Amino acid sequence: MAVMIRLPPPEDTDVFPARPSDLISDDDRSIAADSWSIKSDYGSTLDDDQRHADASEALSAVIYPPPPSDYSSDKEEPDAEQVSSMLGFQSYWDAAYAVELASFREHGHTGEIWFGSDVMEMVASWTKGLCNDIARGQMLNQVDDGTSVSSEQGEKDSKDWSVLDVGTGNGLLLQEFAKQGFTDLMGTDYSEGAIDLARSLADRDGFSRIKFLVDDVLESKIEKKFQLVMDKGTLDAIGLHPDGPIKRIMYWDSISKLVAPGGLLVITSCNHTKDELVQEMDNYNQRMIAASQEPDTPLVNQEAGRDSPLFGYLDHIRSYPTFMFGGSVGSRTATVAFLRK
Repeated sequence: MAVMIRLPPPEDTDVFPARPSDLISDDDRSIAADSWSIKSDYGSTLDDDQRHADASEALSAVIYPPPPSDYSSDKEEPDAEQVSSMLGFQSYWDAAYAVELASFREHGHTGEIWFGSDVMEMVASWTKGLCNDIARGQMLNQVDDGTSVSSEQGEKDSKDWSVLDVGTGNGLLLQEFAKQGFTDLMGTDYSEGAIDLARSLADRDGFSRIKFLVDDVLESKIEKKFQLVMDKGTLDAIGLHPDGPIKRIMYWDSISKLVAPGGLLVITSCNHTKDELVQEMDNYNQRMIAASQEPDTPLVNQEAGRDSPLFGYLDHIRSYPTFMFGGSVGSRTATVAFLRK
């Protein structure tokens, strides 16, 4: 059984992501890239603490820890709780993408691919299938309340759908969507270094039409609504912040404003099962309904005031590798699609 391999910290303690000038060697990066492609298939059947730690390891598999001044000097690497908090901060990702960008400029390295290229390609292909079914009117979407909702996209071909990738990182997921025929593509990230890297990679690979913008999904300045909103690992990272529960509420409030009526929200996670993601969406729906029933409570956003769920579960990827643990079957990655009414 393949397992995730975590790289030890470098022997030279002066080499850290916060210092882009100290580049990781080609050999180290090659080993790191190989380790990222080796995945464990368990994950979803573990307890919350273990999944939390696993997600931290998955997200940081090819990035060395930050400067030791942040931690006690007698530790070789931070413990799981410290890593979890670290991955939730923008400063961590700014430092990480500074290294990725410097490596690209000097060596042409693409950098890490979250979840692996196979998952990225599968997400793009599977999502295109959903969009095609909806665009052609072939899918009656059976949402959780049992009602059938027809798509508002009409006969418009899915290649013309507007697509937003929040927390785009290096932007490679959008390149996969471009390969699938989508043309209206935008990626956002709160890290300026990530956006610089994404633009550089897109230009190099012939996808210069993809738009990239520095924007924080928790405080998004984007007013446009998109027919397809993608999240690959962003909710995971947000949940690793010390104020994760509060920021997750902010996430759902903000993301709901970005999805157009009749559009899709597709979330890929290594730290949540399909059922957990559905439950989070249910919690958001119930919160919006409750807000509509309290006239003295200010509406948290324009969607409050509804008396029915805003989003409904549509489908999830079933073809990820699975693992039996404690009598239950789980998978390392979950991808779930929600339909906005």
